Amino acid sequence: MQDAVTTLIGMYDATGRYFDRNAIDELKSYFGTGTARLKAASTITANAAGLVRQAGTRLFEVVPDLIRPGGNAYTTRRYAACLRDMDYYLRYATYALVAGDNYVLDERVLQGLRETYNSLGVPIGPTVQGIQIMKDAVIELVGVNAAWLTDPFDYMSRQLSETNI
Repeated sequence: MQDAVTTLIGMYDATGRYFDRNAIDELKSYFGTGTARLKAASTITANAAGLVRQAGTRLFEVVPDLIRPGGNAYTTRRYAACLRDMDYYLRYATYALVAGDNYVLDERVLQGLRETYNSLGVPIGPTVQGIQIMKDAVIELVGVNAAWLTDPFDYMSRQLSETNI
């Protein structure tokens, strides 16, 4: 898994350059938020089940057709699969926020996910809505609305969306 530091080193190494002021500023920013990132990750981890449950409840209030007969979360098995997937998104978003890099999301979550969901008939729109609802719940729980906290959720949403949200 890459992090902000290894990604930055890789970019500069590939071009054969020493760090410039921009690179140093990026590193300072990353390390400057390190304690806050770890505290947020700890809070998210301790409350993960409740966050997923809360986000699922909010999603099904916004898109009630999902849990009605014929909906993609209708039946206990499908409902549980939806919450399981939301838990995956939350866990990997937490990894990405600690790493300060979205590489883990591409590598472990997003590669082929849209195609898989399309082939299974899983609607992408409600998936993106669920990720955004979870982001809002995380902001509320952590009490911080910072780019380093919200970026993994927004990145997943952008990558899954067929149009920018």
